[in-house]
Amino acid sequence: MEIKKKLLDIVRDKIRFKHYSYSTERTYVHWIKQYIFFHNKKHPIEMAKREIEEYLDFVSC
Repeated sequence: MEIKKKLLDIVRDKIRFKHYSYSTERTYVHWIKQYIFFHNKKHPIEMAKREIEEYLDFVSC
């Protein structure tokens, strides 16, 4: 049985692999969570340019 990692766990692993600071990790995870919640918990893999533009418009106001 294969256990798939959750998106944020993968992000954390990549950030730690690159030896980024803990505060950078927290910031990246924060923004990713905000993006996901903004789109009603839709997985980022299901989204495209339109959703990115909507979110960037929202945070730039």
